[in-house]
Amino acid sequence: MQHVFIAIEGAIGVGKTTLARLIQDEFEAELLLEVFEENPFLKDFYQDRERYAFQTQIFFLLSRYRQQHEVVEETLKHSSLISDYTFAKDSLFAHLNLKGDELLMYESVHAALAEKIPLPDLVVYLRAETDVLIERIAFRDRVYERDMDRDYIDALNRAYEEFFLTYDHSPVLAIDTNSINIVRNKEDLAYVVGRIHAALAGVRQPRLPEVE
Repeated sequence: MQHVFIAIEGAIGVGKTTLARLIQDEFEAELLLEVFEENPFLKDFYQDRERYAFQTQIFFLLSRYRQQHEVVEETLKHSSLISDYTFAKDSLFAHLNLKGDELLMYESVHAALAEKIPLPDLVVYLRAETDVLIERIAFRDRVYERDMDRDYIDALNRAYEEFFLTYDHSPVLAIDTNSINIVRNKEDLAYVVGRIHAALAGVRQPRLPEVE
C-alpha cells in the first residue's frame, strides 16, 4: 500500500485540526498536529502585532521545521500521515506580519529550510467567510485568541485565498465549509471524506518510470 501525506490548510478557526482528527481512522494515518501553545510570544503578538511579529514568526518557523523535518519522512515509511498545516503556510503569515529587513531575513531562512521538507501529496484547503471564522474562534475560546480583531482575521483569510491562487507545489482540493458541520452532521463529514478520496485517486496511481 502506498502511504500518502495529506495536509489540511485554511485560515485560523476554519477547522483544520478537527478534520484531521475525524478522518485519521478513515485513512489509517498518523497525525501531525501543529503546537501553538509552546510559542512564548503568541499572546503578546495578538496584543501588539507589530512589536512581536518577528519573534513570533521565527519561533514558529523553527518549530514547524523541526517538527516536519523529524516526523514526515520517517512516518511515511510505515504509515500515511495527516497534518493540520503545511510548512509553506509559514511564509504566508510572514508576508502578512513582517516587512523590510525583517521580512528579507525571514525569507532567506525559510528558503533554506523549505528545501529539506517533503511536500504533501494532497493539500485540503478549507475555506470559510470571515464572519464564520470569527464565530468558530469564539466558540473554541482559546485564551491566546481572545484579543484577535476581525480586521486581522479578514486580512489573513484574503491572504489564504491569494496564496492558493498560485500555489502549485502539491495538488489542492478546496472545500467550502461555510454551510457544513463535520462534527454534528455525519453526512457533511462523509461528503468531505468522499472528496478527499476522489482527489487522492490520482495521487495513488503508480508513477510512470522515467525515460533515460
